[in-house]
Amino acid sequence: MNNISVCIAAKNEEAYISQCIESVYDIANEIIVLDTGSTDKTKEIVKSFFKTIMHPLK
Repeated sequence: MNNISVCIAAKNEEAYISQCIESVYDIANEIIVLDTGSTDKTKEIVKSFFKTIMHPLK
């Protein structure tokens, strides 16, 4: 099995971030989400997907 890392850059994507993460969740060994200053609920939605957060969202 290959190791696959996925990097997702997002800003104010609360309407689409769940679908984006779900589309790669089963194939990626690592999912990195970079929030670039969201003012909506993007951060909260991202946090709900992961048990381990290496570098917490601020």
